[in-house]
Amino acid sequence: MSMLSGRGASRRSLLTTLGAAAIGVSFSACSQPGAAPASGGEEPKLNFYNWDTYIGETTLADFKAASGVDVNMSLFATNDELFAKLKAGNPGFDVIVPSNEFVSRMTEAKLIQPLDHSKIPNLKNIDPSFMNPDYDPGRKMSVPYTWLVLGIGYRKSKVKGVPDSWKWLFDSDAYKGKIALLSESADLIRLAAKYKGHSVNNIPPELVAEIEKMMIRQKPFVKAFHEDNGQDMLLSGEVDLVLEYNGDIAQIMTEDPDIGFVVPKEGSLINSDNLCIPVGAPRPNNAHAFINYLLDAEAGKKISETILYPTPNAAAKALMPDSYRNNPAIFPPAGVMAKCEYGAFEGAAKASLYEEVVTRVRAA
Repeated sequence: MSMLSGRGASRRSLLTTLGAAAIGVSFSACSQPGAAPASGGEEPKLNFYNWDTYIGETTLADFKAASGVDVNMSLFATNDELFAKLKAGNPGFDVIVPSNEFVSRMTEAKLIQPLDHSKIPNLKNIDPSFMNPDYDPGRKMSVPYTWLVLGIGYRKSKVKGVPDSWKWLFDSDAYKGKIALLSESADLIRLAAKYKGHSVNNIPPELVAEIEKMMIRQKPFVKAFHEDNGQDMLLSGEVDLVLEYNGDIAQIMTEDPDIGFVVPKEGSLINSDNLCIPVGAPRPNNAHAFINYLLDAEAGKKISETILYPTPNAAAKALMPDSYRNNPAIFPPAGVMAKCEYGAFEGAAKASLYEEVVTRVRAA
């Protein structure tokens, strides 16, 4: 259940719905009597910058009860927005939630600080396979919060068969005006490269140019480039095919049995969202305490029950029902996942190139 809309909405859809005013939206945990004092002599508050509806129903209040620390949660809609906000100077955030390649990018830009693992004993709950990723070897700068994979959400009654190839979105006029693509530029270019048989990384310039031409050809058939509210567009019937994250589609599958999800046969892009402490965080002790709390097994279970994203927290996953652990939309089959890759940060110039390409596509 979403704190905002009465159902599990996208982790990113609120700002699209409410516009710029939503940047000021925040949630403070209710006061709880008898709470422990704040950590390390810091004032009992913490500023958390998160994707929307990407936290358990009672997590902030539960942390307040356990620690006495009042959490103020502000929302961002894209990694680009998060990066720009911190690049301009940390306005007071203590914990942020960047995706994998942005952990690398923010480390390089000196926007996040090393973590003190001695203050995060609940790291023991994390599945060991998530503890040494290429984007943050040894987890010096980040801890994993969720992982997610992009695929195609679709309305079964409107689509002929299972849309098990990226062709359905990128290279076909069969569903004119009923397709929504994700707006994040790097994701679009990388998935198009997957469709063309290439890795999501080290895409040569000639392939990027070919992808741009293909997407400009496809543009007339695309209804929208969504800000990750694609599951809402699918649920409402605005579109029949959508490029979206597995957790977002898993949420609406609980509401509408006519919704399906597939990771295309060519493979896809895996993302991981991470908990980090930005440089200039005013309350680093509270930040470590909050991160440690989010990695608690019971707290992690409550988060997963709300957001329905795959968790890297093995202790939390063990507490979840079979309907979560065995759901192929949340945890796609191993054979499919073997064809999926993380996108690597390949420098600001490459990131800018992808943004320019997608800007031209959208303007075509």
